[in-house]
Amino acid sequence: MPLLVIAFFITAVLYAAVGFGGGSTYAALLALSGLDYRLLPVLALACNIVVVAGSSVRFARAKVTPWRGAIVLTGLAAPAAFLGGLTPIGREAFMTLLGASLLLTGVTMLLPVSDASKGEAHPLARMVPFAAVPLGYLAGLVGIGGGIFLAPLLHLTRWNNARAIAATASFFILVNSLFGLAGQLLKNGPQMFGQAIGGGLPLLLAVAIGGQIGSLMAVRFLPQRAIRWLTAALVMWVGARLLWGL
Repeated sequence: MPLLVIAFFITAVLYAAVGFGGGSTYAALLALSGLDYRLLPVLALACNIVVVAGSSVRFARAKVTPWRGAIVLTGLAAPAAFLGGLTPIGREAFMTLLGASLLLTGVTMLLPVSDASKGEAHPLARMVPFAAVPLGYLAGLVGIGGGIFLAPLLHLTRWNNARAIAATASFFILVNSLFGLAGQLLKNGPQMFGQAIGGGLPLLLAVAIGGQIGSLMAVRFLPQRAIRWLTAALVMWVGARLLWGL
């Protein structure tokens, strides 16, 4: 458990520093630890919620969240995340989807980002809402927030400026995680929540502290590009290890 707590803390710092929750890597680390795969999404989503709740509130107070766009994207994705959480899935299929999604996550974090403040939005930015539904479903199915897929797409299409995209991703992750968690609990029973959280309190505390450090302090010591590369390397390594073990 001590090594897992440290890994969760580091993950929370890295992910919060680039505006995400870390649910994908929490899920993978729990899978590698041998936790029951039915409990895994519940604990990963709970950790996600702890990390992004604070950042969502800060963005809202700073009035940088583009509420109209954020609500449209999240409103489309959240019901799909709920359905994803309800969908029965076997252990092998779960591990395959999780590992593949982690590798894709790492690739998306290495993609160059664009800021809408440096030019007009790309015409494809209007098509982004159509991607929200499959992203939401995948998020609920494997126990992640989905924002880590959404944010690079928003940057590539110059959907908005960098701060607005980070705020949108945080809100997207928060709501999707809540809906995905509800679906998981309906599928496996509410007792799963007590089992997952009861054994995962040290992990929740670790991500709470790490998330605050990542969002408030990490960018002062490492450039954003370096943090993104470090996070991408971690995600891709864990995803590859999961797929290799199948």
